[in-house]
Amino acid sequence: MRISIASLLLALVCATAGCSSPKRTQAIARPEFSADSAYQYIERQVNMGPRVPDTRAHTECLLYLMQQLERFGAVVECQHGTMPDYDGKDQHVINIIGHYGEPAQKGRILLAAHYDSRPWCDEEDDYDYRFMAVPGANDGASGVGVLLEIARQLGRSLEDSTAKVKPMDIVFFDCEDMGTPSFYTGQERQDTWCLGSQLWAGELLNAKDYQFGIVLDMVGAPDATFPKEYYSVQYAGNYVEKLWKNAARLGHGRYFVQKDAYPVTDDHFYVNQKAGIPTLDIIHYSSQGGTGFPLWWHTRKDDMRNINKPTLQAVGETVMSIL
Repeated sequence: MRISIASLLLALVCATAGCSSPKRTQAIARPEFSADSAYQYIERQVNMGPRVPDTRAHTECLLYLMQQLERFGAVVECQHGTMPDYDGKDQHVINIIGHYGEPAQKGRILLAAHYDSRPWCDEEDDYDYRFMAVPGANDGASGVGVLLEIARQLGRSLEDSTAKVKPMDIVFFDCEDMGTPSFYTGQERQDTWCLGSQLWAGELLNAKDYQFGIVLDMVGAPDATFPKEYYSVQYAGNYVEKLWKNAARLGHGRYFVQKDAYPVTDDHFYVNQKAGIPTLDIIHYSSQGGTGFPLWWHTRKDDMRNINKPTLQAVGETVMSIL
């Protein structure tokens, strides 16, 4: 994902929004979700090594995610394709899609995260480290881990003949983090980020069957805060308000803060733009550095130290509350 200079300027305006004292909210039923389980799914991915496309770790992760979704009752398929990378070369893309309910069933919900890791630590201060791959514990694996735990809970519900499970797709997008590296000196192309979601949204034939979507990205840090991202509000404002209200009722208002935030080009942007599915992004913002993201973003420090079980619990329960 990336944030433009214009987006950072917009942050100066957005930062003053939503600063009033929170009101008391009525509690709601707490969904079943295990942060311990989600943590283990994240740790398993990180132990494979950086899941850079076209590497053995990436293939291992691909197979693991397919097996887990099948284990949890999903009908799994892979979407293969090629997309031009930042240098104009064809990049092989493999999206993983787990279907719950009949594929053509109306009112589907999309849950998504990217499973690839960035090939470059291009935000490292030391230039020599910039060509190392990012471990991708939070930026990638955290969203996948939360969705795997949600899939596990869906699988448990499917075992209950009286339970009703909404039709939904869990999609693990590939090549989200293949965007132009900061050290690249050539002419920058457009749309080099989020190649997997661009492929998925561009080839989707039944977009009208989807009710809404949620993308998870960087959702595991101890100090995580999730303001209302600009594109999310623009395209899926009703669902943003419902989800953030549910978070407050569940006692997770310290994470899902009542503030507006600048736009970010993440997978949800292309799902909204290309497929027309109202989709919101739950993503960690930070004012510590000049990027708009935490200091460990796109560095060697994106490891398991950035994964916190209470944060995973808050995100998992909040997402499941709207399902």
